[in-house]
Amino acid sequence: MSKGFAWMRGGVALAALFAGLAAAQAGSLKIESWRNDDADIWNNTIIPAFNKHYPDIKIEFSATQPADYDAALNAKLDGGTAGDLITCRPFDRSLQLYQKHQIDGLNGLTGLDNFPDVAKAAWSTDDGKTTFCVPMASVIHGFFYNEDAFKKIGAKPPKTMAEFHDILDKLKKDGTYTPIDMGTADQWEAATMGFQNIGPDYWKGETGRLALIAGKEKYSDPEYVAVFSELASWAPYMGNGYQAQKYPDSQNLFSLGKAAIYPAGSWDISTFRKDAQFPIGAFPPPLPAGDTECYISDHTDIGMGVNAASKNKEDAKKFLEWLATPEFAELYANALPGFFPLSKAAVTIKDPLAAEMVGWRKDCKSTIRNSYQILNRGTPNLENELWGVSAQVMNGAMTPDAAGKQLQADLDKWYHPGK
Repeated sequence: MSKGFAWMRGGVALAALFAGLAAAQAGSLKIESWRNDDADIWNNTIIPAFNKHYPDIKIEFSATQPADYDAALNAKLDGGTAGDLITCRPFDRSLQLYQKHQIDGLNGLTGLDNFPDVAKAAWSTDDGKTTFCVPMASVIHGFFYNEDAFKKIGAKPPKTMAEFHDILDKLKKDGTYTPIDMGTADQWEAATMGFQNIGPDYWKGETGRLALIAGKEKYSDPEYVAVFSELASWAPYMGNGYQAQKYPDSQNLFSLGKAAIYPAGSWDISTFRKDAQFPIGAFPPPLPAGDTECYISDHTDIGMGVNAASKNKEDAKKFLEWLATPEFAELYANALPGFFPLSKAAVTIKDPLAAEMVGWRKDCKSTIRNSYQILNRGTPNLENELWGVSAQVMNGAMTPDAAGKQLQADLDKWYHPGK
């Protein structure tokens, strides 16, 4: 054998080796996510459904604890070790990743037109010209209730705050159940399932949220202080030791049938379907006195984008295109009841509790949490401040008026609309 021929054979073998490595790399994707409670659904339902269309693309679902996700993801992206697909928080956190060129713009992606502008806004630049994550789902706020508890006191789901408080009084007098199942130890529930849950009825949904961004309304205005006043009034109904009660404690209390009303995020449906042994109903936030038009927090919650440093963007975009299909919308909505599709596709939701909550969209106007878009970009961090003051109000450590003034003062330190 000549040296030239041997070299050629060696070169062919080396080329084949590199081609094989490239093929292996091209056939695999890794998803980064903060949803560490639904890995089984991704591995056993969602990924197999995708693989029916693309059997040669191997997908690894990698989850991080929700509270650690942002820091861990940033470290991975900075260090070049992040996965190919990035699960996207709504608004500013993902926008920052796009601005740092760590996730790609997706304009022109097949299927992106299947989503309305309001859904894409959570993962688009401020001018709306570039979308960088595919919208996956929203979550809706309201209240779950133990139907046995309501039956015991002869109550029906309240439509007004006056009716709500009448039920709370009856539950407290009866003494069988904790009337309101919420703790303040973790703080975020006070803001998310308290302030942002009932608040839209007070500040009129998108009208108020956009007025805050424009600087035409302030957190110290009467409508925002009124929300804190309502939250403060819940304290006598929240059970002994609620100040030390953490989120898992609240879930357990309701699951065990020991509480009557659970201020809810729809994502908890799966937890209670698995653990609770009693019938559960749901009602939207009761209306303040004199109001007739209802609003719900229908918050754009989760999307997915492509790591700008991925070596396998072609397959990553195939996965994102599949996420934009009606097939995925229906699959995700029913595999994870309480996560509601954001696409224009008509989806049949089978879980009755999830169907009840998404049905509120027909009667109430949807809005998103008012601390998420634009107002959360500075220091102090508005979202974290909202957690703290909401918990302090519910603990009786801060007055509603002082809470509104502190939030606005902190916002005024860095946010100057129109300047």
